[in-house]
Amino acid sequence: MIIDIHGHYTTAPKGLEGWRRRQIDALQGGTPPRRADLAITDDELRESLEKAQLRLQRERGTDLTLFSPRAMAMSHHIGDQQTSLEWSRLCNDVIHRVCGLYPENFAPVCQLPQSPRVAPQGCVAELERCVRELGFVGCNLNPDPSGGHWQDPPLTDRWWYPLYEKMVELDVPAMVHVSASCNPCFHATGAHYLNGDTTAFMQFLTSDLFRDFPTLRFVIPHGGGAVPYHWGRYRGIAQDLGRPPLEELLLKNVYFDTCVYHQPGIDLLLEVIPVENILFASEMVGAVRGIDPRTGHHYDDTKRYIDSAPGLTDADRKQIFEGNARRVYPRLKLPA
Repeated sequence: MIIDIHGHYTTAPKGLEGWRRRQIDALQGGTPPRRADLAITDDELRESLEKAQLRLQRERGTDLTLFSPRAMAMSHHIGDQQTSLEWSRLCNDVIHRVCGLYPENFAPVCQLPQSPRVAPQGCVAELERCVRELGFVGCNLNPDPSGGHWQDPPLTDRWWYPLYEKMVELDVPAMVHVSASCNPCFHATGAHYLNGDTTAFMQFLTSDLFRDFPTLRFVIPHGGGAVPYHWGRYRGIAQDLGRPPLEELLLKNVYFDTCVYHQPGIDLLLEVIPVENILFASEMVGAVRGIDPRTGHHYDDTKRYIDSAPGLTDADRKQIFEGNARRVYPRLKLPA
């Protein structure tokens, strides 16, 4: 089985975007829409997927995608905590419907109702609802709900501990994933996303978070941002700080996906990061949708890169494609 652990509902019916627009407009005065006002039929959901994610699954030979709301649209910086809660619950309910329609193709991952400078304790109830009531297998955690201004404490601060306690209790991991950038200095997918990945890793490196939570698990997407390329720098910083080796300090709790869109980048990731810490992912249909003129294939057809990577054994590929996902996301209900 080939499990893609990083997929977002980027092709959702326009009705979802329209509901969000009405919610945002109401922040200037007026009555916000209710979640019950969203009118999207099952046929609309099917149509939005059959020509996009489901077609690409068939064409590229992947089996199951861990599916979450569109990352860019989380936009936790808009409105207040109540705004975020209503929007998150709505998006999570739509993901639940999708996974109910296609249980063999998608497994649900939730958006958290974060808001800048609001304690993550406020996310616990929605995480518990999604996992216990709706069968979600993980969550996306935004390290910067302010959208590029970094107003909250680092992920290693005790500010986040109530959420981590619930994650450990539920035995679910979090993918560290920022949302839209409202800071003009940072292009969203080309800079802000990768900044968030790299920043989270550095925060983990300088903390004792995993001493407090030895079973807490994070996936850093997009191949870890700058981390694999600068692995020597991070090893050296850890050494200078008197920290343990990175393998001992972080790699029992921190994992990386394969959303890297060219062969040399994937080859570097595989050379630097142990196979047991790499999970297959593509982010389709996501940040990069075009065809690479050098190869004639889509940039985000990442299975092709794993298939072509030198030095990987069949056992290595099976671990990347399936085994690691089963271990990191134990709530996945899959046949052996």
